[in-house]
Amino acid sequence: MFLTILLLIIVIFLFVVVAFSQEIKSTRERDPAATGYLQVVFLYPGLHAVIAYRIAHVLWQCRLKLLSRLISQISRLFTGIEIHPGAQIGKGLFIDHGMGVVVGETAIIGDNVALFQGVTLGGTGKETGKRHPTVGSNVVIGAGAKVLGNIQIGSNSYIGANAVVLRDAPPNSTVVGVPGHVTKQDGKKIDLMMDHVHVSDPVMQHMKDLLKRIRDLEEKVQDK
Repeated sequence: MFLTILLLIIVIFLFVVVAFSQEIKSTRERDPAATGYLQVVFLYPGLHAVIAYRIAHVLWQCRLKLLSRLISQISRLFTGIEIHPGAQIGKGLFIDHGMGVVVGETAIIGDNVALFQGVTLGGTGKETGKRHPTVGSNVVIGAGAKVLGNIQIGSNSYIGANAVVLRDAPPNSTVVGVPGHVTKQDGKKIDLMMDHVHVSDPVMQHMKDLLKRIRDLEEKVQDK
């Protein structure tokens, strides 16, 4: 009996490694806390949520919607990540920590996208049809960010932590603030190694410019 269970675990493990090699590799490369592939496969809820989504999505396409939603809700119970089986997700999705992540039914996500905890790809009301965001490839969405409505997030972009994005963002851009402000990051491709520190903030830059103008005016008044 023990050998049968052990053999079953090994077969399941090999199947997961082969079928989801892109997601496993993406998680291993992007998370410095991941010390090995075995740890990633068994201990990462973000990967488990993606695997459950892949299975549920196939069932959704086969019009077995009740069963697909059941799988997604069970996955949500165990991982804290809710991905609607109707969403369209490309290869190499990486969900770090993941608690509170929500991906809506009509959301479209490109390849090699990274989502951090608390991210929402949601709608803005009771609209029908395409009502969730379309996210390009190689996009990083920081912790707590809300990307809402039928909008486009261009490839190679970065959405800052806790940003609320309600409008389209062009490729190779950084979006920060509430509501989200788009700013180019020196025209360069976003760093996919999760550099959350060196992110330009247009709101803060405006504040600095305003303070500088105030100081200049105070100096002119004192000189008189």
